[in-house]
Amino acid sequence: MNDTAANDAASRLELPCSVARSLEILGDRWVFLILREVFFGEHYYDRFRSNLGIATNILSKRLKSLVDNGVLEKQPDEADARRIRYKLTAKGLDVYSVTLALIGWGDKWLSDENGPPLKLHHKTCGHRLQPQMCCRSCGKAVRAKDVSYARK
Repeated sequence: MNDTAANDAASRLELPCSVARSLEILGDRWVFLILREVFFGEHYYDRFRSNLGIATNILSKRLKSLVDNGVLEKQPDEADARRIRYKLTAKGLDVYSVTLALIGWGDKWLSDENGPPLKLHHKTCGHRLQPQMCCRSCGKAVRAKDVSYARK
């Protein structure tokens, strides 16, 4: 990244918009595919590489960015200290709801005649999971028309 690009990225992180700031870190398809792999139990560079078919330079840059931004952390592997294990931080775990929202949107609008490619099950209740955003206060589903916006 050149100085101009770095300055542009830094200035976008200062925007008074959480969407713009979030996309500065998460707004790349490879980022979400890497995070999907971690959520599904993969933790190693070679597994990300083989599962995603991602170029090594792109994978290295995205992992570095996720670590630098506190979404993932690097740990030495317990069985082989020469290997690096990527683990979600608290910040990274909070991206799960966004991932579920993307899965839900893709299942609804992009599935073929065979239906969604994955079936999610909620371990707590044992039912099939169909992600839905709900208000923490009243428990009702949140829809765009039910939300108002006000700047600070």
